[in-house]
Amino acid sequence: MSTDGPERRTLDEPSGASVDLYWLPLGAGGRFVRLNGRAYEALMATIERRPACDLYHSALQVEVPDGKFVIEQAPVHDWSGKERGVVAEGPVGARWAGRFRIFRYEIRLWPGGHIPDVAEAVDSPRPLSDEEQCARRVLDLILRIPTPVWGRDEFGTGEMWNSNSVIAWVLARSGIDADSIRPPAGGRAPGWQAGLEVAHRQEQETRSAGADRVTGDSTHA
Repeated sequence: MSTDGPERRTLDEPSGASVDLYWLPLGAGGRFVRLNGRAYEALMATIERRPACDLYHSALQVEVPDGKFVIEQAPVHDWSGKERGVVAEGPVGARWAGRFRIFRYEIRLWPGGHIPDVAEAVDSPRPLSDEEQCARRVLDLILRIPTPVWGRDEFGTGEMWNSNSVIAWVLARSGIDADSIRPPAGGRAPGWQAGLEVAHRQEQETRSAGADRVTGDSTHA
């Protein structure tokens, strides 16, 4: 599905159904994360012999007639995860480190929630769909999100898993053309391709399993 979609909406404008993507500069609202992000990108740009880019973190706002939901991966803030609609958690850096709250991330499906630092979002919101069925698929799929170690490549995609992987995965699995989505001009979204790769693998496994079942049924007919 094209990412051009309907005309952009403001965050609070009512609509029957929508899936909107937000691009937030990495470290928006936090100097420490921003400086670390710039240092990381400078290093990667040197290694890959390319100009340094602005780094972006993605989040979704999904609306259905029942209400609005924010989907985002973020550090575990405190023990009140239910208030933020937390549906899953995973370790950061190393699996053993996940025993400690500071080294865990959370996946939020936040009813009536808000995207932190949304005022700093760039080229946003980017409407992806206004179909209720698609919006509900996104909400359902986030409950099945993989939770590998953040910052590692446990799936062997060639790219680390992070917050962008989560958003790319759920969009691709829901049927939205996430492959065509690009961050704002001059920007980069590390982890996006990892989410796409895992989603495509799972789709292929699902199709293969379906074909095997059909073949098996025909054999025993």
